[in-house]
Formats: sequence, C-alpha cells, structure tokens
Amino acid sequence: MAALSTTDSAPLTLREVELRAKENLPSHIYEFYASGSDDEEALRRNVEAFGRLCIRPRVLVDVSRVDTSTELFGWKTALPIGIAPSAMQKLAGGDGELDVVKAAAGMCINMTLSSQSTTSLEDVQRARESVTAETQVQAPPLWMQLYLYEDMQKSTQLIRRAEKSSYEALVLTVDTPVLGNRLAERKTAVVLPPGMSLPNTTASSPQSSSPNLLPSVNRLLMNARTAADAQALRQASGSVMHSSSMTWAKSLAFLRRVTKMRIILKGIMTGEDAALAVQHGADAIIVSNHGGRQLSSTCATIEALPEIVAAVQGRIPIILDGGVRTGADVFKALALGADFICVGRPALWGLAYDGQKGVEAVIHILERELSRTMTLAGVSRIKDISRDRLGIVARDTFGISKL
Repeated sequence: MAALSTTDSAPLTLREVELRAKENLPSHIYEFYASGSDDEEALRRNVEAFGRLCIRPRVLVDVSRVDTSTELFGWKTALPIGIAPSAMQKLAGGDGELDVVKAAAGMCINMTLSSQSTTSLEDVQRARESVTAETQVQAPPLWMQLYLYEDMQKSTQLIRRAEKSSYEALVLTVDTPVLGNRLAERKTAVVLPPGMSLPNTTASSPQSSSPNLLPSVNRLLMNARTAADAQALRQASGSVMHSSSMTWAKSLAFLRRVTKMRIILKGIMTGEDAALAVQHGADAIIVSNHGGRQLSSTCATIEALPEIVAAVQGRIPIILDGGVRTGADVFKALALGADFICVGRPALWGLAYDGQKGVEAVIHILERELSRTMTLAGVSRIKDISRDRLGIVARDTFGISKL
C-alpha cells in the first residue's frame, strides 16, 4: 500500500494545521496573519519562550479520570481555552467569524469578536444562538473586543450594540496608541474584496455592503515618511480608531459610565500595569503583546506572566494569549498562574484549513494534548496545576531549576 501524503490525512498538530492553511491562502493573506512587527522578535519569543520551561512529572498518582474543565466569571467550561479576537476572518476562508463562532458554540468555548470583523456582531450572536438551540448545550459567553476612538463618544454606538446583543464583556485593547511597524502589510496591502466590509466600525452600518477604508488608513499611517507626517494623517482622517490619548482614569471611567458589561483589558505586559488595572476596577486582564504585532522588542507573554501574577494576587482573573501552540503550552501557562488561555492564529489556521470543521479540529487537538499532558504529569484537575510542576533550563549549570 502506498504511503498516505500529508494532505490525505487529518492534521495531528497545530503546526500541521498551519501548513494546510498556508497551502490554501494567498501568500499575502497568510503573511498578514502570520507576520509580526519589525524584526519579529516578539513573535518568535512568544513561541520559543515556552521551550525554556520543562514539566516536572509526578508518578503513582491516580489519573484515571482527568478533568480539563474550569470556571471563569461563574461560567463552567470544558476547557480553560477560548478564542482570541482577530480581524477580518472572512479573508481566511469559509464564512469567517460565523464558522468560528459556530465551532466555539458547539464545543462550549468562549469567543471574543474583533471590532474589525467582517461579520456584524448581531449576526455572530444569532449564529451562536442557533447552534446552542440546536445542540441544547450551555451557551458560552461572547465577548466584544474594542478599540477606543480618540473621541471616545464615537465608541458608544458599538458598545450599545454589543450590550443589546447580550455580549457579556468588553475586551479593551490597550496596546495600540500607534500601529506597530508591520512590514508585510506595508509591502503588500490587504484590501477587502467587493462585497466585504467591516460592519462593526463607525464607517459602516450593520447592513452596509460597501468596502470599509480602515485597512487603507492603517497602511497610510504605517507608511508615513516621518512621525510628523503620521500625526498629520491621523488628524486629517478624523477621530481614528486607535486612540493615543487613553489614560487609566479617563478610559475606565468612560466605559463604566456607558456600559454594565464586564471590562477586560487586553495588552497588559507588566506588573505595574496589572496593579493599576486592579486599582481602576478592571474585571480581568489579558497578558498579551498583540501576537508580536506591536512592540517587537518586548518579552514573550509567558515571560511577563510571573510578575503579573504576583502583582494581581488573585484579585481578578488573568488570561494569557500569545505563542500557545500545544496543550503542553496551556499546561505551562496555567502552572505559572494564568486562569484562562486564548488562542488567536491557531483558530485562523483552522478556519483556512477547513472552515468550521477546521476550527473544531484545532480545539480538539488542544484538548487531547492538554488532557494527555495532565495525565503524564500526574495531575487530574486544572486547579492542581501549580508552579511546582515546572522547571526552567538552567543557564549556567547543567540541569533543571525548580521555579
């Protein structure tokens, strides 16, 4: 019998899913999703930093029943994993955000919708409800990612729409006072094809079918010849979506005035900012460096996690995204103190590979890998994954140092 080619069998790892996605996508769309900023150092660190951590397995422990479930905001989920926001998912393939939310809803997985999605937040919510009604599973929460405009009042309409559609939290991105230097985007523009728009931005209504100009504006800003030119472009384009004037007191107070939804801050990378998030009443934080697409010289999110856990001291949930590519990575993040994990690019690769079924395949891979890792590490429950289960490769001596 002839050996099966890689395209004849289902992918077994997230890396194999990504390779299938790369085969299916136009090269500039793949690069748009896969690339980071500048020299892509943060992008690489996000993935590679997990490799410095080793799991210290314990044996002769009863792991005949491994439970991967956890709770977040009183919601019980089968996995400590959700789907992070990513823009313009219809460019990846299939029905874009609709395929992702159907996969998430069917598996009772949390999803955060990007404000720059190619599907309206109302349609995404309806798709989630249709799946949960059909399967009669518990409806997983939907969160709405938000960029605050310079004129914060211009964000109110989107917030109201999300609240009306029963989104349970606003995920405020706080690390984009200016866009990172994304070279792949600058070299090859990503243009929405006819009939595709960004219906959750101010420039379009939910019913609009006209192309949105936001990607073009972003590229103009990144390609400005000087910093002064970029500032002039920002002013000329009106109240741009990525505010550079947000402050702790002003931004959090504004959101508390206009919504009763939970407020989650995405883009926290230091203990100092984590402490301020608690002080100013955030309901949770996401340790994130925007997938390596903003400041390239920052550390990996898993490297930032320990000092953030120390600063928060269990007062609010800590969510981590960035670089998670295996169930073992999920285990390591939980061991270092994260309460929940979000994956972004892997969901896109699943979408590009096989639409809704591809996203489901990604979650199934992570679930199997996490369960197997817990079993082999001698841990039967998520809450028992602790820091003492990790070691770090010693720098100056041979061996593993306990954390």
